[in-house]
Amino acid sequence: MILFPAIDLVQGKAVRLFRGDYDQMTVYNDNPAEVALDFKRCGAEAIHLVDLEGARDGGTPNLDTVLRIKNESGLFCEIGGGVRSMDVVARYLDAGIDRVILGTAAVTDEAFLRECVARYGERIAVGVDIKDGFVAIKGWKEQSAFDAFAFCEKMQALGVGTLIVTDISKDGAMQGTNRVLYRELSGRFSLNIEASGGVSSLDDVKALRAMDLYGAIIGKAYYTGAIDLKEAIEVAK
Repeated sequence: MILFPAIDLVQGKAVRLFRGDYDQMTVYNDNPAEVALDFKRCGAEAIHLVDLEGARDGGTPNLDTVLRIKNESGLFCEIGGGVRSMDVVARYLDAGIDRVILGTAAVTDEAFLRECVARYGERIAVGVDIKDGFVAIKGWKEQSAFDAFAFCEKMQALGVGTLIVTDISKDGAMQGTNRVLYRELSGRFSLNIEASGGVSSLDDVKALRAMDLYGAIIGKAYYTGAIDLKEAIEVAK
């Protein structure tokens, strides 16, 4: 299992939100490239990036920071947050970012999703943010009509290879991840599934590894020191 330590970006800084609330934001580092280099020193091979301003407002407001992280660390980088047009997708992928994550747009614009997958294949992933069993959109502020499992099924049928699945209720809460959800997803789908939200202990990492998941994302647990990243990466392997 690949461990993806996360960097969430606002105004070129590494931050964390509590359950997606922009009013509950903690700034952890003014130089996210330094954070990425620490990930690398700990043995990370990949980074999960989120442009939180892009998610809220669209576009690529943190593109320069994203590219600095990629170029200075040399690690595999996937990014999400406000990817709503082919122009944004191309901007990231043409600049050397390895994978782009579609969120709201994958739910609301199937034609766009199909075009992205047709053009870029495995370099496209879809973020599935789950709230009360349904897919949430628009920065977790709205609930779509899609049942989470039905949506994952649809993504598999459309040829999406990787899903980043977040249980919103667990995100940033440091209360453990939703193991029941990921066990069911792993059993039902032949997709690369990344677990996101609440991965806050080595026990979580071990449990997800035992499910043979493709990946898991670690965010707040790294920044607060709740998880030793080097140890977690070894456990994930």
